[in-house]
Amino acid sequence: MFRLLLKIGLVLLLIGTLATSITFVQPGERAVVRRFGKVLADKPGAGLNLSWPWGIDRIDRVKVSQVRTVIVGFVGKETDDDSPSLPPGQLLTGDHNLVNVRAEINYRVIEAEVENFVLNGERRTEALIARATESALAEWLAGHRVDDVLLQGKTALREFLVERVQEWIKDYQLGIQIEQASVPMLNPPRQVSKDFDAVAEEHTHIQTRKYEAEQRADARKRTTEAEVFQIERRTSSYVLEQQLSAQAEAANFRKRFEQYQTLKGKDPDDYLRVLWQEEITRLYAQMRQTGRLDLLDHHIGADGLNIMQFPLPKKK
Repeated sequence: MFRLLLKIGLVLLLIGTLATSITFVQPGERAVVRRFGKVLADKPGAGLNLSWPWGIDRIDRVKVSQVRTVIVGFVGKETDDDSPSLPPGQLLTGDHNLVNVRAEINYRVIEAEVENFVLNGERRTEALIARATESALAEWLAGHRVDDVLLQGKTALREFLVERVQEWIKDYQLGIQIEQASVPMLNPPRQVSKDFDAVAEEHTHIQTRKYEAEQRADARKRTTEAEVFQIERRTSSYVLEQQLSAQAEAANFRKRFEQYQTLKGKDPDDYLRVLWQEEITRLYAQMRQTGRLDLLDHHIGADGLNIMQFPLPKKK
């Protein structure tokens, strides 16, 4: 009977030894093997892993693909007005106003440094992240006025916390990387929240009025630019028209002067006839456009001479 029990015990011991020698590493995990407390260089990935039984080898499996979260700051209720202590996450701004702040830090284990994460332990690692985050929050808030904190803090703190927390924990060699930070809460204490809400509402109205004024100014600017463009176009057209008219008159004068030089030595009446024909031709051309001829009676002199002109009608 004793031998039977001994055999059963040996079989159970063998089964238990074999069971502790087999480790299945899931996808997204890395295993850290410590033999008699010393970390081995080999860090098995996903699959079946054989090792020495428990007591010789110790295997820790770490999910390196998992994003973990540390919550820091205000998570409870505010204390009574008579309480001498401040709740966690209630910090001072640069102009000595209190705000309630809560931050969430997301981190991931670095696969190549997974043994550092195992040696430090998840609890110690997250405690150090929390302390670094609290210090970073206090630093940023102390450097800004409460108005800037409430208006810009949730956005500005994201990048600041990622960089600052990673910088402060790097000397601890935790084997992690800060992936992202968020600030889901950044509010004034409830005792003064109504006053801050009123200030924020007024600031919104100011920004709205400022935007509307900028829109009106921009519209007026565009209208003025369009008017200036039209004036410049009309001015350019008028200048060109006057230049062409002056050039035509100069050319006509030179032509007449040449005719006069040619005809003056012969018969001056020939020049006068040519001049008269040109004027009549111009007059008839104008009549063809308007179809009328106006008399200038106030130019009739004592000798009974009638002077006629042909004015162009005004453009409508």
